[in-house]
Amino acid sequence: MIPQQNVASPPPSPASAPGAISDTAGLAAFGYRQELHRGVGAFSSFAAGFSFVSILTTVFQLFGLGFGFGGAAFFWTWPLVFAGQMLVALNFAQLAAWWPISGAVFQWSSRLAGRVFGWFTGWTMIVGQILTVAVAAVALQAVLPGIWAGFQVIGGSHADATPTSDTGAKNAVLLGCVLLVVTTVVTILSVRLTALATSVGVVIEIAGVAALVIGLFLLPKRPATVVLHHTGASPSGSYLFAWLASALMAAYVLVGFDAAGELSEETRAPRRTTPKTIVRAVAVSGLGGALLILAGLVAAPSLTDGHLASSGLAWVVSERFGPVAGRLLLCTVAVAVFACTLACQTAGSRMVFSMAREDALPFSKSLAKVSRRTGTPIIASLVVGAGAVGTLLVNIGQTALFTALSSLCIAMLYLAYLGVTGPLLVRRLTSWTASHLDARDEDGREVFSLGRFGIAVNALAVLYQAGMVVNLLWPRTAVYDTTGHTWWLRWSAALFIAASTAAGALYYTFARRRHHAFAVALPLTAAVDAT
Repeated sequence: MIPQQNVASPPPSPASAPGAISDTAGLAAFGYRQELHRGVGAFSSFAAGFSFVSILTTVFQLFGLGFGFGGAAFFWTWPLVFAGQMLVALNFAQLAAWWPISGAVFQWSSRLAGRVFGWFTGWTMIVGQILTVAVAAVALQAVLPGIWAGFQVIGGSHADATPTSDTGAKNAVLLGCVLLVVTTVVTILSVRLTALATSVGVVIEIAGVAALVIGLFLLPKRPATVVLHHTGASPSGSYLFAWLASALMAAYVLVGFDAAGELSEETRAPRRTTPKTIVRAVAVSGLGGALLILAGLVAAPSLTDGHLASSGLAWVVSERFGPVAGRLLLCTVAVAVFACTLACQTAGSRMVFSMAREDALPFSKSLAKVSRRTGTPIIASLVVGAGAVGTLLVNIGQTALFTALSSLCIAMLYLAYLGVTGPLLVRRLTSWTASHLDARDEDGREVFSLGRFGIAVNALAVLYQAGMVVNLLWPRTAVYDTTGHTWWLRWSAALFIAASTAAGALYYTFARRRHHAFAVALPLTAAVDAT
């Protein structure tokens, strides 16, 4: 086993030569064999990030929650979160050009801060991704019963299908588990099939967003200036705290753009392609989501009768477009939910695979196996799918299923992202990143770089992320405990993160004693020196 070091030294990019470098040679320079199949092109790479964000899935899923907290003025949480996440995405784009490796967040953090910190960042990311897959899958409940009442299996077609009701929450788990079986099969079969499915899903989603935005703006009930007031909000205290709580919706939507980085080993010319697709995924999602939220507020039949807070955009679409056109548009949302769940599961399985091939997880040999026939990590995909199903089944009786899991999974992803941007800022301040100024892509051109703005962009990203983590983990009863009298539910996010971190620490301690050291994400210079 290769010796380890606690703090990574700046590795020269294997693509730093003026000439071009092949994808396989670039990966080999990091000490990895080309096992995954490179079947992802530029659009499919963009589709991976865009599908993970999936504005149709997530805006439809949590629009009611955002509006219920902040009223019409909750719209302004969107540009705030968009600006913060774009800062993060710009830093990720630069790292994707330097280290185009599967398990991006784990790999980047390990190279920036050393093996121990990187392992815990990767562990947090895996848990967060499994939760995200589960949350994406239950979004079907916000759509399918509106298409056909027969999709409300629990309690029958006349039962309450509202996601926060008892029958709605239980039915969400049922629909989510069925969807997870389908996405697990697709993820296993082929990366080309996965890329094709997400690409088709993205085309349908973009078309659906365009149709919804145009259609809703053509059916206005009030002017766009409605966002200047908090009509519809019912805060029990300060409106500022209610408005901050409404930011959960935007925070949940604008996350997952790193999925393009997770597919770097399956992407053609990743140094050139992935940075662009990360930034584009955030930019397109930010614009489309803003227009969709604004259109929904302008066209909603009412802002004060409670329907918008309880049923969200699905209610607006059904009421304003009628039964036929409304259901057709909701079908595009259902396709987006499928593509989103597929993208989330694919990204999660690549994270598991990346850590497993470093012998950094339980049963690593099995998790790191790649099928020669399909070119996919089958067991890793099964584990992520099974973990998501288990998450849903454990919460089958929880009426706060949507809000609690959504807030928790995003908080964990934000923490994992901080595990990258934080160490990167330290490295920038010590001029460590200067060694990459001459890095080149597969065509021999300079890779994406923030240049002299790197420190400022990085510092603002860290400040934004830290503040949002506190906001997401705040023990709000309306988010974590709809009963209003169960203290451990109110603190469940903080308790879960503490428990999962403790479990990771126990395993890491045990594994280090057994194996002495992990071969975790060595920088290139250390690998060369060790040989």
